[in-house]
Formats: sequence, C-alpha cells, structure tokens
Amino acid sequence: MLNFPVVQIAYFVTDSEQAARRAASRFGAGPFFLAERIELAWGEHRGRAQKFLHTSAYGQWGNVMMELVQQDEEGPSPFRDMYAPGEEGIHHVAMMVDSLAGAYQETQRLGYDIAAKAETLTGTEFAFVDAVADMGHMVEIYERSEALEGFYAMVRQAAAGWDGSDPVRRLG
Repeated sequence: MLNFPVVQIAYFVTDSEQAARRAASRFGAGPFFLAERIELAWGEHRGRAQKFLHTSAYGQWGNVMMELVQQDEEGPSPFRDMYAPGEEGIHHVAMMVDSLAGAYQETQRLGYDIAAKAETLTGTEFAFVDAVADMGHMVEIYERSEALEGFYAMVRQAAAGWDGSDPVRRLG
C-alpha cells in the first residue's frame, strides 16, 4: 500500500506563469516560485530515454503545495500520456516516501506501471506512477530528504501572512 501523506497536487498547464497568476487571484494560492526550463540529470518515459524539459510554478494552497507544470519541448512524457497539446488538467498528486526502492516494489506489487523516472541535477530521483485507471491521475513519488523538505518549508513559509502581492517569483 502506498500510504503516505499527499504533499502536493499538480496541474498540467500550457503556461505555468499565467496559471500561477490565475491560481493566486482566484484561489489565494501562492506566492508561486517559478523554475523555468528545468533540466534533469537523466529521465526516462516508459523505459526509453527522455529529456523531460519542463517549467514549474510551486505555491502553497492551504495545507498542500500546488505545482503548475508545463512541458517545454514536445515528445513522449507522462504529461502527454494524459493530455494532448493545448489541454490542461490535474496531472498528479505527490508523496514523499521513506524508500524509493520500497515504493517501486510496492507499485509493482499493486500492478501499477512506472510511467516515468528521472533525477534532478541536485540528485533527487522521482517517478510518476500510472494510477490513471484507478484514480484519474498519476502519483509522483520521491524519497524524503533534507533538501526536499527544505524546499517545501520555504514555499510554505512564504505563504504565511502573504498579502497577495508579487504572486510569481522566479527561481535561479
């Protein structure tokens, strides 16, 4: 059983910055931290190498992080598994797991495919579990780390007492 708290809900969008501004004004989510054209150390989709170049905006929405992610280069991806160019919608919820190896074994035991695996340039491996048939979306998993928890804390702290100004802030 993948029984870990959901720490993030992610939407696939055509424009992360525009979607972040919309989420801030309509839902009070944010502020959002925009990471553009995120390059990865490596990536694979359905067992084949994939660059997986994307842009994401990360903001706090109540008790969970909201990610607004766009695909920056066309090609096979966990996003295209669900959405054609121009389409948008919920893509995944994310969970921090204690062990990626254990989570991979559990997803296999449950009969779920790993749609994609990748690693950030800072060494964080993550995967998208294809739970679309059961849940209508994917589940992203990554192993708990000090750096990852620090990023989540930074986003959460920025939202504490936020007055709605400067809704999109560029990272890097």
